[in-house]
Amino acid sequence: MQFNFTHKTGLLTLLCALALAGCSSVPLDSASTGKAAGKSKAGAHPVLPPAGSGRGGYYKDDGPGDVTPEGLLDTPDAEPRIEPYSTRGNKPYVVFGKRYVPMTDERPFKQQGRGSWYGKKFHGQKTSSGEPYDMYQMSAAHPTLPIPSYARVTNLSNGKQVIVRVNDRGPFHSSRVIDLSYTAALKLGYIGHGSASLEVERLLPADIEQILANKGSASSPAVAAEAVSAPAVETNALAAPVMPAAVAIEGNAGKTSAVPASGFYLQFGAYSQAANAEVVRARLAQNAGHLLPQLRVEPSNNLYRLYSGPFASRNEAAAAAVQVQEPVAKPFIVQR
Repeated sequence: MQFNFTHKTGLLTLLCALALAGCSSVPLDSASTGKAAGKSKAGAHPVLPPAGSGRGGYYKDDGPGDVTPEGLLDTPDAEPRIEPYSTRGNKPYVVFGKRYVPMTDERPFKQQGRGSWYGKKFHGQKTSSGEPYDMYQMSAAHPTLPIPSYARVTNLSNGKQVIVRVNDRGPFHSSRVIDLSYTAALKLGYIGHGSASLEVERLLPADIEQILANKGSASSPAVAAEAVSAPAVETNALAAPVMPAAVAIEGNAGKTSAVPASGFYLQFGAYSQAANAEVVRARLAQNAGHLLPQLRVEPSNNLYRLYSGPFASRNEAAAAAVQVQEPVAKPFIVQR
């Protein structure tokens, strides 16, 4: 959806715009949805009641398209890239008496709450970025994340994850934290329920750089050949730099502490196997140990993340990262 926040537009104009806007429409949970929503012949798409029936897991006259394209579940996630913020949609605004201040910096952001979706009623209409809304792409509306930006969204009930591009504002409902496109909600498995308990985590520029670096490393023949001489290293290119709530760190007395020291850290990837993380840790310790304080592997959410730090400042961490020449483990900066 798109708002024109000029001096000439008052609250009445804004409310009228909201009535027509895509992401202000919030899909509603329906007790009848689970009974009404079946499976298509292909078993891929839930069959939802038609718009206006009052039985769908969506708001009023919104809903799925009249003809659902084939292969939506194979739609790739949004491909993160570092983009300049739009000149539209990033200024503070007021909706229904509540003031929203969009982020325009690189602060970390993670939240949990109910997520909904919006569909054909707004398909083709302008989003807050000025781009047309495409319900069959991997996009989202959020009240305060930068436009454009990227977020990893997890369905907490089934563990499914997607990456979406935030290019719209909304939802403006006290019980909703994000509106996803029809396809993104389909891939997360909650189209038939209208909403789901989600976790939303912003991908910062450093995260995006890590994703792109890992992607480039995976396609490099030189890196592949170098990896042959060592045990296979299985990196998770899409893993976010999630800080564990409690990790074991050796103290001066050889004991462990449940809280990591504050400061800036370099993360060298996330691995599904502890042994693979240890391979990279040993390699870094041998080749760049003098640059990297306290290299260690920490378990978090069924992954093993390799950290070095703390560094006294972001600049100090960045300087160390520049000097590390390890193509299969390019670091990015996280703050604790």
